[in-house]
Amino acid sequence: MVRKMDRVGPTGPLTLAIDIGGSHLKAGVLTIGGEISSGPARVKTPKPAKPDAVVASLSGLSRQLGLFDRVSIGFPGVVRGDFVLTAPNLGTKDWRLFRLGAVLAADLGKPVRMLNDASIQGLGVIAGRGLECVLTMGTGMGFALFQDGRIAPHLELSQHPIKTHITYDEYMGKIALEAVGAKHWNKRLRTIISILDTVINYDVLYIGGGNARLIELPLPSNVRVVSNEAGITGGVRLWDKRMDHAFDEPPANFAA
Repeated sequence: MVRKMDRVGPTGPLTLAIDIGGSHLKAGVLTIGGEISSGPARVKTPKPAKPDAVVASLSGLSRQLGLFDRVSIGFPGVVRGDFVLTAPNLGTKDWRLFRLGAVLAADLGKPVRMLNDASIQGLGVIAGRGLECVLTMGTGMGFALFQDGRIAPHLELSQHPIKTHITYDEYMGKIALEAVGAKHWNKRLRTIISILDTVINYDVLYIGGGNARLIELPLPSNVRVVSNEAGITGGVRLWDKRMDHAFDEPPANFAA
């Protein structure tokens, strides 16, 4: 949802960047250049993570961070415009067709843009040249793809089976990590890197998320571990002109 800015400072608008995860909700205020000017702050994701409880927690986070002019949301699932379509690690049934962007815009009184969380992580790390792939390793596994800096239509790879009846989320998510241990989880990661190299033929693969800290080196020369902070700092890029195409409003009968 896009509305006119309330205030523009001498160096440009400040962006409240929100990263919604299955374990934690994180937020920070960013300058126009993507530097964190306030925060980051975080709280545990409510259990159960129903929309009203998450919105209340995000409102509380925003009050800790001071002034801002616009809001970027990274959401762990498929989104379209203001609408959430899936939320595998929060509870899709409760979130289906919830207008999170519109609700937060009304609650915070600022314009809001929302995109999949792995896509925002990617915006915080990509070089903008060639075919760049992004994975996030957290409660589940996120995926995003960019060609010369332009985001591709979202592919929810985490819900695709990597083997019979086992999805990428179940193979690489937090529960799997705790079950098999870090050493075996790293072997699984290398299997995924090999699969994506063959299927996508990326120029560079970036891996972030909270569990990226457990990745054992070395990795292939075109695979890079990146800071989990990019899940916040990438939020300022949602407001670049070249991202306008990603926020087309759904058709009027979309939620019918």
